[in-house]
Amino acid sequence: MITSLDPSIDRLLRIAEVKSRVGLGKTKIYALIGEGTFPKPHKVTSSASRWSEREIDAWVAGIKQRGTPGG
Repeated sequence: MITSLDPSIDRLLRIAEVKSRVGLGKTKIYALIGEGTFPKPHKVTSSASRWSEREIDAWVAGIKQRGTPGG
């Protein structure tokens, strides 16, 4: 059985969950993407984008190590 605690699973997150996890708004997230300092979303359909949970978790871990967002 596969569970969300399975480390081999990389969930795809909606923008609402990304915002909640990183504590930033949609506009700032897209600004950071434009600067190349935030993970880009993956297009799952022509009208839906999702972020890799692993990539978001790694970004948050990097922020904790550096102490400042985006650099």
